[in-house]
Amino acid sequence: MSLAFKQVYERIKEKFPDGVTSIVECPGDPYCVVKADALLPVAGWLKSDPEMQFDLLACVCGTDDLKNLWSVYHFYSVPKNQKAVLKVQLDRGNPVVPSLVPVHKAADWHERETYDMYGIVYTDHPDLRRILLPEDWPGYPMRKDYEFPDEYQGIPLK
Repeated sequence: MSLAFKQVYERIKEKFPDGVTSIVECPGDPYCVVKADALLPVAGWLKSDPEMQFDLLACVCGTDDLKNLWSVYHFYSVPKNQKAVLKVQLDRGNPVVPSLVPVHKAADWHERETYDMYGIVYTDHPDLRRILLPEDWPGYPMRKDYEFPDEYQGIPLK
């Protein structure tokens, strides 16, 4: 039997009371906000706990609300047919969060893309480097305050 979003998040909060900052009910996908230092233990527990069995990390992405950057994780349990979304709020000036590669190998390229587009640093990632843009590309194009360059290596872009 699958659990509703809220039931999953309440169990996360019970298991990691100091790691959860809020549970947000909203249209679409409700989510649970966890602290950066709680992400790895929460994700590991979601995967290994018999009641949870979140065996698939479907997506890792970033968002920008102009004040903070967010790292967003969409999990799915194939055996239980249930979903969970975790978000980690990050400081714009130092957006750092642990990599989930040790728990879910699928995080590898997702985290690289999020690093490339938002500049979110995933500590202990096995190969954190740009994946879509050249290594010397200036800035992070998905940030809302990004200013697109006039040229790149002498090539006009505008």
